[in-house]
Amino acid sequence: MKTKTCLVLSLALGIQMGFSQQNDIKTVTSKSGTVLKYHKDFGVKIIKDGKESFKDLNQNGKLDAYEDWRLPVEERAKDLASKMTVEQIAGLMLYSQHQSIPSGEVGFGAGTYDGKPFSKSGAKASAISDQQKQFLKDDELRHVLLTAVKSPEVAAKWNNNVQAYVEGLGLGIPANNSSDPRNTATVTSEFNAGAGGTISLWPDGLAMGATFDPELVKQFGEIAAQEYRALGITTALSPQVDLGTEPRWYRIAYVFSESPELVKAMGKAYIEGFQTSDKDSEINNGWGYQSVNAMVKHWPGGGPEEGGRDAHWAMGKFAVYPGDNFKDHLKPFTEGAFKLDGGTEKAAAVMPYYTISFGRDDIYNENVGNGFSKYMITELLRDQYGYDGVVCTDWLITSDEGATPATFAGKPWGTEELSVAERHYKVLKAGVDQFGGNNQKGPVLEAYQMGVEEFGEDYMRKRFERSAVRLLKNIFRTGLFENPYLDVEETKAIVGNSEFMQAGYDAQVKSVVMLKNKNQVLPVKEKQSVYIPKIYTPVTTDWWGNPTPAKLDYPVDIELIKNYYNVTDNPKEGDFALVFVKNPQTKEAGYSEVDRKEGGNGYVPISLQYETYTATTAREHSIAAGDPVIDPEIKDRSYKGKTSTSSNIMDLRTIEDTKMLMGDKPVIVSVTANKPMIFSEFESKVDGIVLSFGISTQAVMDIVSGKEEPSGLLPLQMPANMETVEAQKEDVPFDMIPYKDSEGNTYDFGYGLDWDGVIKDERTLKFKK
Repeated sequence: MKTKTCLVLSLALGIQMGFSQQNDIKTVTSKSGTVLKYHKDFGVKIIKDGKESFKDLNQNGKLDAYEDWRLPVEERAKDLASKMTVEQIAGLMLYSQHQSIPSGEVGFGAGTYDGKPFSKSGAKASAISDQQKQFLKDDELRHVLLTAVKSPEVAAKWNNNVQAYVEGLGLGIPANNSSDPRNTATVTSEFNAGAGGTISLWPDGLAMGATFDPELVKQFGEIAAQEYRALGITTALSPQVDLGTEPRWYRIAYVFSESPELVKAMGKAYIEGFQTSDKDSEINNGWGYQSVNAMVKHWPGGGPEEGGRDAHWAMGKFAVYPGDNFKDHLKPFTEGAFKLDGGTEKAAAVMPYYTISFGRDDIYNENVGNGFSKYMITELLRDQYGYDGVVCTDWLITSDEGATPATFAGKPWGTEELSVAERHYKVLKAGVDQFGGNNQKGPVLEAYQMGVEEFGEDYMRKRFERSAVRLLKNIFRTGLFENPYLDVEETKAIVGNSEFMQAGYDAQVKSVVMLKNKNQVLPVKEKQSVYIPKIYTPVTTDWWGNPTPAKLDYPVDIELIKNYYNVTDNPKEGDFALVFVKNPQTKEAGYSEVDRKEGGNGYVPISLQYETYTATTAREHSIAAGDPVIDPEIKDRSYKGKTSTSSNIMDLRTIEDTKMLMGDKPVIVSVTANKPMIFSEFESKVDGIVLSFGISTQAVMDIVSGKEEPSGLLPLQMPANMETVEAQKEDVPFDMIPYKDSEGNTYDFGYGLDWDGVIKDERTLKFKK
């Protein structure tokens, strides 16, 4: 008879190529109703205790406490942690880099199958890649971050392959798969290179915030959780509850609002929806087989980035508090995510942001990234606010930074001069449990030995077990130890079903904000002829610098528009014009390699207007500065006097040209925005403006055509000009002068129009400045 290890090795090829699934997964229903599932070939047997059944996960022939589903989660987690080796706990502390299913063949996250690229391997799309097998077996990793999947069916089969593979390893700890937001209507939020397959599509970030409707967010969470679980995903790396108090920040697109009260309510509803199982699937205290752990981010608030530069790059490593308003940024966590109404009580996990919260540590007086900060994690999060859940770093904070302040690489802010292992140790000493984006346990084990040398073996063993218990609880309470497997047919029926799709679409429509409706030009109900100009899109680059060629084309699907109107390319034949544009995009995002090479400090303004902007009123000197490794010569990050021009200035020119071509006929502008913008450049020239934050064109057209009535409200202020943007404080909400349009309406927080005029309802009464 083969040993367990030999059995696993002998089956590895079968899993890699993708084995027959449903017949290989055995189901046992215990007397009291608990369903146990396991793979027939990996050595797990069923143990009987009285009339109840249990899985013998470590295959020792007896019922251990962690295998006994009758016991409290805390007791089970402590028992299992005590049985784990230091190496196994180190693996549990890892969170994988981004994984697509199947793995790509080149570039970021590329993988192989039996040494060959997927297209030449003969492997099924649901097979486990060589790299995945390595980190699951050799590095004992159990937390996997998924991005694109070929289809829900492939995702479910891949999950089953992975769960079977790890079930036969060591103590039989299941994989806890996770995802960044994947229900976004644009399906490209954050690093998600397309969710893949059919899934319900919802507003996200500012779009969801524009609904001002926490109950809608809770409904989204309940539906998305079902879809996540059907894909094998048990942790959501969301919600993002940072405050959008800095209007130039790139990631403001993914926050709900600049309002602490609105963000608090929306984030709380989001977590309740994701984490709470209904009574039929509940295990205990709200947790169960429909629950998805929510990893709320980014502690202690990533919004107040100096000058709007983002901390994914060294140029944006500092969060600043010129208004001394640190407390507002904590509220969505301390008064929302950590004070749920349901049985799950608080968000299962917290992710600190990359930023150095400049000058906020008054105990250790360190200016280090929040994931390295003992003040932020232990003193504040754990001790002052009593949070004892999982804390996971943002991705790659222990890796080395890039060659320049604008290079996308590691983000070890404040610890640049430490080694990779030393950074891991500093993260552990800060009170963090898990390392985002690290597939290898080697540096974690090195950090453990550093701790042994400083504090002794007993101390470090207890320190590791403490994190292990937190991590294991999130796996136990979602029922994975009893049943980590999926029914592929159920997955196909659940993910993206018509009911869920309709709910997501209805929410998209509710997120559209009508800003201007001169002479009630909207809605255009009759099937008139519409002129839609083509838009010039310049060369753009993604997060990693990969370029997309420039093009001149329609910015929307013209065939979709034909469902509503007759489309003409001759403005003389059009009854009205509909111009689709994006908000101003700043190519450099706050830093210019050219400026640095020419002798400047490299820092340039991020503009919210299309036309060339010169920062004459910017700060004379930056609040935070200094880069000890990359560019130690630069002590001041001020960009005063420098200029910036929107890369999509042709959007503005297209609006102006369309107005000229149309003469007295109505011109309506549909703006897709990912941050606030300056409307003064074109507002007075057009008749109608509808604003959306990354949703489907169809939802916008249902508003324009009058099929639906607009109900969205501005989740943040639209500034009057760039001078008020420069004058505002990065950490303070509602401190800009909002734009006032030609109709006398002010584009302030909570503003929006319906067919009757300015919206005044229970939402605007509840959520105020």
